[in-house]
Amino acid sequence: MGRFATGVTIVTVDLDGEVHGMTANAFASVSLDPMLVLVCVDHATRTHAHLHARKRFGINVLCETQRAISEYYARPERTHEHAEVEAGALFDRTKHGTPMLHGALAYLECRLHSAQVAGDHTIFIAEVEDVVAREGDPLLFFRGKYRKVGEDVET
Repeated sequence: MGRFATGVTIVTVDLDGEVHGMTANAFASVSLDPMLVLVCVDHATRTHAHLHARKRFGINVLCETQRAISEYYARPERTHEHAEVEAGALFDRTKHGTPMLHGALAYLECRLHSAQVAGDHTIFIAEVEDVVAREGDPLLFFRGKYRKVGEDVET
């Protein structure tokens, strides 16, 4: 699977007024009408339980300058209290209270539609209720390394 280049996202959820999150690159569009997306989450993560409990979460598509934030939220031993100091992660709240990452390339406000167990992960399918998009280039992940967008392919 390392041969498949992906974008990098941070899944964020509010739990008792605190921001919790995790890095995820198993993210995809499912449907345009209604607008549905999916994210796959390992059963062993704390975020897995939070998504089931809250049923509302954000998907933050990282820009190329947000590698430190991705690395922070990818660590299993991370705690939400140190995200700003250690990685520069700052958040606003949507009208629903969902954490939205400053500087993200895009933000999707999601409401859980369904969940399907698939091996050691759950596929969370969510309806997108709001989208914020900004200009910039994405942070990519390919063959175990972070990458930037390269040159255009000739047609």
